[in-house]
Amino acid sequence: MLPRIINLILGVWLMAAPAVLEYAGAARTNDRIAGPLAASCALIAAWEITRALRMVNAMIGIWLLIAPWLVAFSGINVANSTLVGFLLLGCALTRGRIRHSFGGGWKSLWESRRRRSQTNAE
Repeated sequence: MLPRIINLILGVWLMAAPAVLEYAGAARTNDRIAGPLAASCALIAAWEITRALRMVNAMIGIWLLIAPWLVAFSGINVANSTLVGFLLLGCALTRGRIRHSFGGGWKSLWESRRRRSQTNAE
């Protein structure tokens, strides 16, 4: 749960960073798009059933790592994007404890039909 909370805080920071660090242009647009996405995905991934959504934050972290060189950021923008990208990626790749089993998805539907058809045939 703690890595998801950290990712939520990092997403909020990305939304606030352009105003706090006073930068504009492509870096501001990038952070204003990546921030809400990271915060939303972190909040949704806090629940065990939707934990796989943390991989979206991993992709956002990778984007933040490569964006300064693809979009040509300069100054503090590069350091902010790189640091937040590493932290976002690291927290996203941290697995949470699994406490419950949630049925097995579509596979469980097909297996239960086979079991019923086998018991009816006997």
